[in-house]
Amino acid sequence: MASQMNDNDDGEITGINVTPLVDVMLVLLIVFMVTSTYIVQQSIQIQLPKADSGENTAKTKNLAFVMDKSGNLFMDGTATTIEQLPGQIQGIKANNPNMTLQAMIAADKETQHGQVVRLIDAIRLQGIVDLAINVESTKGL
Repeated sequence: MASQMNDNDDGEITGINVTPLVDVMLVLLIVFMVTSTYIVQQSIQIQLPKADSGENTAKTKNLAFVMDKSGNLFMDGTATTIEQLPGQIQGIKANNPNMTLQAMIAADKETQHGQVVRLIDAIRLQGIVDLAINVESTKGL
């Protein structure tokens, strides 16, 4: 009876061996980690020329204002209102007296125009005249 049992090792392979795949992925991960630190460390060293009309960007603080389609306002990721802005901006100015403040405004396209104008007006009344409106580029559409 034992002679009739056949070891059928030549049949179809029904399972997937993931060990080689895991090995390859770990090697790729290690290569990526090593090369990414090498790329960051190999920056180009330059000495910038001096100019009398140049500005020191280290003395500039950007404030990010975001208004969603419901009219909710956020300054640097924190919920606020237009009425609270003067006190908050004056607090930032008091903590950074030598910094120039700039405003980046991003408003949902469904936001009412009047609310955005109120926001711009409130920012300008606090002495911030450098404003930028954040838009999405139409290039590539």
